[in-house]
Amino acid sequence: MKQVFIRKGKIVVEEVPAPVISEDEMLVEVYYSCISAGTEIANVDASGRPLIKKVIEKPQDVKRTIENVRKEGLIHTIGKVVNKIEARHATGYSASGIIVDVGSNIKNFKSGDRVASSGIGAANHSEFIVVRENLAVKVPGSLSLKEASTVAPGSIAMQGVRRCSPGIGEVVLVIGLGIIGQLTVQLLKLSGCFVMGTDIDKERINRAVKIGLDKGFDAEDPNIVEEVTRNTNGYGADSVIITASSKDSDIINKAIKMTRKKGRIVIVGNVNLIMDRDDFYEKELDLLMSTSYGPGRYDDKYEKKGFDYPYAYVRWTENRNMLEYLNLLSKGKINAGVLIDDTYTIDNAPAAYDMLKAKKSLIIVLEYKKDKRPKNKIILKNYKPEHEKINVGIIGAGGFIKGVHLPNLKKIDHIFKINAICSKTGSNADSLARQYNTKYSTTDYKLLLNDKDIDLILIGTRHNLHSKLAVEAINAGKAVFLEKPMAVDEKGLKNLIGALEKKELPFTVGFNRRFSPFIEEIKLFTNRRVNPMIISYRMNAGFLPREHWVHNEEGGGRNIGEACHIYDLFNFFTNSKTNFISAASINPATDQYGYNDNFIATIGYEDGSICNLIYTALGTEYAPKEQMEIYFDNKVISLNDYKELSFFGARGKNIKSKMQNKGQFEELLKLGSSLKEKGTDQVIPIWQLIQATEISFEVERQLKKLKSPE
Repeated sequence: MKQVFIRKGKIVVEEVPAPVISEDEMLVEVYYSCISAGTEIANVDASGRPLIKKVIEKPQDVKRTIENVRKEGLIHTIGKVVNKIEARHATGYSASGIIVDVGSNIKNFKSGDRVASSGIGAANHSEFIVVRENLAVKVPGSLSLKEASTVAPGSIAMQGVRRCSPGIGEVVLVIGLGIIGQLTVQLLKLSGCFVMGTDIDKERINRAVKIGLDKGFDAEDPNIVEEVTRNTNGYGADSVIITASSKDSDIINKAIKMTRKKGRIVIVGNVNLIMDRDDFYEKELDLLMSTSYGPGRYDDKYEKKGFDYPYAYVRWTENRNMLEYLNLLSKGKINAGVLIDDTYTIDNAPAAYDMLKAKKSLIIVLEYKKDKRPKNKIILKNYKPEHEKINVGIIGAGGFIKGVHLPNLKKIDHIFKINAICSKTGSNADSLARQYNTKYSTTDYKLLLNDKDIDLILIGTRHNLHSKLAVEAINAGKAVFLEKPMAVDEKGLKNLIGALEKKELPFTVGFNRRFSPFIEEIKLFTNRRVNPMIISYRMNAGFLPREHWVHNEEGGGRNIGEACHIYDLFNFFTNSKTNFISAASINPATDQYGYNDNFIATIGYEDGSICNLIYTALGTEYAPKEQMEIYFDNKVISLNDYKELSFFGARGKNIKSKMQNKGQFEELLKLGSSLKEKGTDQVIPIWQLIQATEISFEVERQLKKLKSPE
């Protein structure tokens, strides 16, 4: 499918795989999408700015980059920065079209429904989009899809007016008469207000007057404050709604001067908020922020999980704002059609953006060919098959896969050949496929499972999909590298064990720490021990907000999703079965911290060893993340953050490195050698993979029981 992207300050239209829906999503064939002259043009300009200017504007990124150099090395960090600069970015946030397919959990929509959708990352300028229920509304039968494509700016304008709470007869000043400003004027007139407006573009002022603006002012008029005061009988406006965008603090300070005492200022646009406190204080003004389309915006539970806010308590959510905007359009009470200046085909999108940059148009709509068929696969032309290598198919290409596994596979391309990349986002799959010169990119993982040329499937999706995809890959006869965790629940683990028992195929999990050179050095000594060990491991994991996906059903929680790494290490060192597991957690005084990322787990082994994990999100990032001490046979071995290894009472080789090495590269190398030799031994014994996962489940059960005692 064709999609519009921003790349290094330019607009490009490229072919990418069409998206595939989940049970909670709808596939929409886009008929029209509305270009946001403000937000999108600003993004185009920002992506084209020289790196030095970006550094000056965001000095916090410099600190983060320096920290990455310290942890990961200069070359790896440079690669990440270059990839970010070279990357293309999807654009668009307001579209309309026809539903092609719906997931099994969709209740209120069906194939064939005409819908309008909003949201960055959802309503892209693209021939097909994936939409969730709370970000879509049905288009009334009398309304054209072209006008309906303005649903996002219309909802933003509506929420700004709602925050203003205008009364009949009140005087409201609108600063900025772009798309949202023009729609705001019309909504205020419907509310019975006397509406004034300012803009630096006189043509926009004239257009606003034609659709109801009572009084317009040139924003660059040095006497504008006096003009507004004179036209409000010396009082100033009851409310000011700022829909303009500017880094200049002059806008907010003039707004303060143009507002009456105890009036309201509503911020809709992206403006500098460095204010003159004295003027603001003396007038005792209310400053209100309007968040995009309304309540629900930026709330993943609302937008992604489909949870609605109670009608009685939150009358106007973002979805209800979208629906009401379309209703007003269909009844002719608001006219968006008069604001649409031009319609371009998606192929001519660069010309459309040029028109907006030149400020020759107010609203431009992109039009798409009708009755298209979504293609989930894009084949690259320059791919050269290498059957003597291990051909790899990647399912799931998030940050970790992009930052770690793909570069590592490239380093050992004498062993591995990346054959295909599948990602939920077609543009992501396509970009990576081109970067690593694969045969094809796709959004349909089943194409990889059915590809006879692929030997190994590497799975790096969200955690809740791991066991399901691994089972399907095994059943398809593929070797599998499954990122941790192995499973997030008993059912998933049971199904995976069943598949492994039926087909004896190479299978491993991304428990990479056991392959770290530091751990391998330690193992040389623990293998020669006479007595059991005591192992103390501390993971200063760092805080993640409770709404982060790792904490929900997608991630399974940090104990199952990350602490499993350490349970595997314990298995590796002891090479023994467990005989007891005990866990305890803090009882958080606030909701900020969770019980299952602040806990202690103690595991006893049949060989007599005792291993203890302290896992916490309470610490600071300035302390080492991971530390381990092992006690046995009058010896102590200390590991500090996979950068420093010390032996006490043993003639081990003390190692100190500037860079962490947690064994990700070594694990792939070991797997590659094993697959090449076609040996029968697994890279990690299956029983140890299962045991590490079962430990995490038992720890989770005990932590939950402590949280909610019967």
